[in-house]
Formats: sequence, C-alpha cells, structure tokens
Amino acid sequence: MSDLVVIAFPTEAKAEEVRQKLLAMQKEYLIELGDAVIAVKDSNGNIKLNQLINTTAAGAATGAFWGTLIGLIFLMPLAGAALGVASGTLSGYLTDVGINDKWMKETAAAVQPGTAALFVLVRKVTADKVLERLKGEGGTVLKTSLDHTKEAALQAALAEVKAAVPAASPPDLPGA
Repeated sequence: MSDLVVIAFPTEAKAEEVRQKLLAMQKEYLIELGDAVIAVKDSNGNIKLNQLINTTAAGAATGAFWGTLIGLIFLMPLAGAALGVASGTLSGYLTDVGINDKWMKETAAAVQPGTAALFVLVRKVTADKVLERLKGEGGTVLKTSLDHTKEAALQAALAEVKAAVPAASPPDLPGA
C-alpha cells in the first residue's frame, strides 16, 4: 500500500532540492516513489504543478510514432504523423498519472503565495535511512496518510538542525 506525504517549503528551489534527494535515494533502493510533484503558488494565488512525467509530451511522441507508422501503410506518413501528434497530445493532456492533479491544486491552495508544496506518493521505504538523510531539510508536513508516530518522526527529522562539523584546529606546534 502506498503512503501520501505533502510537505510545505518556503521556496520552490528547496522543494526541488528535496525531490532530487528523494530521487537519488530511489536509485539506491531506499525508497520507491509512485509520484513526486511540486506545486507552486504564485503571488496571484495561481497554482502550477511541476510533474515528474510530462504526459502531454510523452503522448505527442508516442502519437507521432504510431501516426507515422500507420501513415506509411497508407502512403501518407506526414499526414499520419500530424494526426498522431494531435491525438497523442490530446490523450497525454487528458491522462493523469500518480496523484490526482485536482486534489493537489486544492491542497496547495492552503500554502502561502511564493511558497511550494512537495507531494510524494511513497510505495516502499526504508524509513530509518530516508529519515536520516532528510534531517534538517526544513519544511512542514501538511498532510499525510502515515500513522501519527511516523508522521511525528518525519516532522522531527525535517525540523532537526544538522550538526555543524567543527573546523579542525591547527596542530600544536612544538616550542610555540
């Protein structure tokens, strides 16, 4: 079963930094993401979603391929490609993968203008290792399907201040 986590960040850059960190952890098999979307609220209150997968572009590319292939059969590859791109773009635009876009926009309406929210759909996680790497990233948990103890652990990890590494003191010089 998947878990949904929504974390508010003060800037879009910080939300993107955390998303990239999660994607890097996914490459190490510490977490398996179903989706990771950043919602940004501008000063006018408009909400823009930065998806991981651009379904419109993927649909256009797939449509162009199939349209060209079918167009070759009927000796009209350019017309087939044009129709394929158009139909693929439309189907990609209408496709919603992962977290529901409408719900994300409604939820992101609660954040302050100029801030961002990171929506993460987690399929599997090695919680202790992921929480360790998220320590001190900041952010506030807005919504989650996690139980109260896991939610508290996540919020604590995000809020925890990273320990500063003390600068190495110069070695004592003999006779000084």
